[in-house]
Amino acid sequence: MSAPKTVPTKESVEDFIASVADERRRADAEELCELMTKATGTEPVMWGPAIIGFGSTHYRYATGREGDMPAVGFSPRKAALTLYLAIEAHAALMAKLGPHTTSKACVYVKRLSDVDKPTLRKIVQAQFKKYNGKTLAS
Repeated sequence: MSAPKTVPTKESVEDFIASVADERRRADAEELCELMTKATGTEPVMWGPAIIGFGSTHYRYATGREGDMPAVGFSPRKAALTLYLAIEAHAALMAKLGPHTTSKACVYVKRLSDVDKPTLRKIVQAQFKKYNGKTLAS
C-alpha cells in the first residue's frame, strides 16, 4: 500500500497563498484562511503541496487503508475554491450557503463574495468540532 501524499508539511501557508497567480483567487484564499482560523481557533497548516488544513482527523477504511486528513481545509484551485467538508453532515446549512457545487467531500465556490460567510463559518465550526481529533471508520 502506498503512503498518503496529503500529509502535513512545514511549508509556509503565507508563501503558498502569495504564490496564487489570480489576484481575486489569492484575496479569496486570504479571507477564507482568516475565516477558518477564527472558526477553528487553530493555525493553518499546509497538507501536501496545495491544501491548507485546520486540525486533523484519522480515517480507517474497512480495507485496512488509513491515514490522516485535515478536519477542515481548502485549496485555491484555478477553477474554484475547493472546500474540504463533509457535505451530508451539514445539509441544512449547505442550503443557505449560496452559489456552490459539490462532489462527495468537496464544496466548490467560484467567488467567496457570493456565499453567505456567517453560514460558511457555522459549517466550518460544526465540521471542526465533529471531526477534529477523532477517528473515522467505515
